Amino acid sequence: MEIVDETARPRLAPHVRMTFNAARGEHALLSPETVWVLNSTGAAIVELCDAERTVAEISVELRSRYDQVAEGDVQRFVAELVAKHGMEVDHG
Repeated sequence: MEIVDETARPRLAPHVRMTFNAARGEHALLSPETVWVLNSTGAAIVELCDAERTVAEISVELRSRYDQVAEGDVQRFVAELVAKHGMEVDHG
């Protein structure tokens, strides 16, 4: 799995988009071969992954919104999506 550090600037891979299914009340990432269902925190992370913000900046923003964002949560989430080709990162 790729190491995603705090200075990485994540973004969705070009072939992936986020959608919201109103009937089910859930967000999902769609790619040609895969669907990832997201909880509300995961959707918030993805919305902040714009290749402008760093992982550290995303973590700070999420801590201002939610009480239970542990150290390293954003890094692990992004690293998992990078490993599954759902997200890309710019380093440094």
